[in-house]
Amino acid sequence: MRYRTLDPKLIIDTAERLEERVAERFPQAGLRGVAAELVSLSRDLAKAAKGLEEPIWWLRGLIIAAVLAGALIFLFVGTILPLIHISQADDAVQSVQGIEATINMIILAVLGLLALIRTEERIKRKRVFRQLHGLRSLIHVIDMHQLTKDPAALSANFRPTAHSPARITNAADLARYLDYCSEMLSITGKIAALFAQSVNDDVVIDGVNDIENLSSNLSRKIWQKITLIERHPAAQPVPAPGPASQAAPLPRRGPKR
Repeated sequence: MRYRTLDPKLIIDTAERLEERVAERFPQAGLRGVAAELVSLSRDLAKAAKGLEEPIWWLRGLIIAAVLAGALIFLFVGTILPLIHISQADDAVQSVQGIEATINMIILAVLGLLALIRTEERIKRKRVFRQLHGLRSLIHVIDMHQLTKDPAALSANFRPTAHSPARITNAADLARYLDYCSEMLSITGKIAALFAQSVNDDVVIDGVNDIENLSSNLSRKIWQKITLIERHPAAQPVPAPGPASQAAPLPRRGPKR
């Protein structure tokens, strides 16, 4: 069962390790603050997802109390139309009307009970979407940070304007920056999956899938940039000189006499 469920602790550890990597490579970049916010959000959402696994006991107690009260009320209402009066009634029409009213009352009671039972699902669903809203906002913040990291800045013909944002002109650093953004988006998808793991609800699962699709689509665009960087001449490694090229040329021998 260890590899069949997501472990919130491991997700948080991954986010913390990613924050340390970003801080070491880009200590002055705004991406470092985004990584720290991702760690904080992962802790909060992991705790919230764990809390959703527990039943809402006060609501279940209220449902049980409502069921018992409804049963007692139904018994008292039965004094208005007791079954013994139905059997002794001379008017068959009144008896049929009384039975119909009783059946309608039972149907309404069952529908009310079902509505109370589904109240817990609606409350948990509302809590999940409140948390997913903050996660969706963080995903867009991550996308904003990678928006200006354009591989075109590596070109020798690139000329920034007076209002151009700060660019990373080193191919390796630019690729690492974009890779960090892609990892953050992946972690957000895993955090969202914790709610689908905790709440078995079709609406919640659809909401989690939307978050995962959003992060996957943005990550796909980032990897398109990384592919362009890897193909750029500035990112190609310079071949090291081989032993043959390092050796001094041998002198030409003259003809034997």
